[in-house]
Amino acid sequence: MLNILSITVPIYLLIGLGYLAGLRGWFTKPESRVLGRFVIQLALPALMFQALSSRRVAEILNGPFLLSYAVGSLASMAVGLVVARKLRRRGIALSAYFGLGMSASNSGFVGYPIVVQFLGPVAAVAMALAMLVENLVMIPVAVALADGDNSSKAWAATLWRTLRRLAGNPLILSIVAGLAMSLLGLSLPQPVARAVQLLANASSAAALFVIGCSLVGLQLRGRLSDIAGVALGKLLLHPLLVLAMLMLLPPIEGPLRAAAVAFAAMPMLSIYPILAQRHGEESFTAAVLLLATLLSFMTISVWLWALTAVLGWV
Repeated sequence: MLNILSITVPIYLLIGLGYLAGLRGWFTKPESRVLGRFVIQLALPALMFQALSSRRVAEILNGPFLLSYAVGSLASMAVGLVVARKLRRRGIALSAYFGLGMSASNSGFVGYPIVVQFLGPVAAVAMALAMLVENLVMIPVAVALADGDNSSKAWAATLWRTLRRLAGNPLILSIVAGLAMSLLGLSLPQPVARAVQLLANASSAAALFVIGCSLVGLQLRGRLSDIAGVALGKLLLHPLLVLAMLMLLPPIEGPLRAAAVAFAAMPMLSIYPILAQRHGEESFTAAVLLLATLLSFMTISVWLWALTAVLGWV
């Protein structure tokens, strides 16, 4: 367990540093958003491109991983939807955010810095696969559910608009470019490759710092049972369902299996409250994000220990 804590403690110390910087005014909210844009628009795409372009396509496009992660995530979303809609009697928009919160991980900002220390280079490939599911399946489905009404045409139109917006996402473009380079057997000129490497190296620490800054001012108040339900669903149910799918499908190599569960065990994506703004649920989703991030230090440590000591996948 001490080995696991040696991985997770530094991660949360950097998040704590970001929180302190935001709290003391060393970084304002607008400044931290600029840093976050740097990570999303440049550093993480560089990391994804580098990881994918340097590997064979057969190694990257792992069907059992994608299927396990996608089906496990969709099952977790379905549980959130049913609980919110049928048991809690919430509206369709809030129910969609229940589902999204329980099924879409913060793979880039929190997941990669942890998993790369836990598993090494395989973390970058696993992150790219997880992000394909999150960006091309989970977010579009949740947004379409929240924005749509009972009309199938309206739901389909919303889904199509969301997918079109994602087509210009630098993360998606970097995955496509990396796969193309791998498929064609091409490589970047050495000076360009080194510049990409420098950008990729900047992603982890900057991402964790931004997460800490983003937590400043968030409060846990009201609707605590709903907030706790979504947070615990994300940290416990989502990885459990991905684990169950991995057990049912043809086996893949241990580190990649461990990576799928580890990414599913991360708190929800950092843009979760931003997506919920249009339906007036920003404060609820921000509170969920805060609680999940606080609890994740303990739950992620336990999951990493279980993957090592109980399942023996590492």
